[in-house]
Amino acid sequence: MADLLQALSYSASGMAAQSSRLRHVSENIANVDTPGYHRKLVSFQEAIDTGEVTVGPVILDQSQLAKVYDPGNPLADETGHYDGSNVDLVVELADAREAQRSYEANLKVFDQARQMTAGLFDILRR
Repeated sequence: MADLLQALSYSASGMAAQSSRLRHVSENIANVDTPGYHRKLVSFQEAIDTGEVTVGPVILDQSQLAKVYDPGNPLADETGHYDGSNVDLVVELADAREAQRSYEANLKVFDQARQMTAGLFDILRR
């Protein structure tokens, strides 16, 4: 019984972590055209005492910002360039798909553990 409840806890923590990851991916996509925007990366950690997944600190991607040529932009320097963002839509869409699939997998585990727990309670009631 305790194992089933622990499975519920693990899968719920996984869903919460993937939800946070998807939120940051959507922020990255929303800011793809924001000058000077650094992509946000989410790290996952295991809670030592429970073994559940927790979201670690959000890290800003320090890769090179794209140089955008637009001499009419007020942010442009004397060469007509300004710093764009380092968000790649293809990477963000792949991350969003992976987060969605991981969330769905955790949801299936949660639902399966819930059904098994309900079945166990039904057996114990008889």
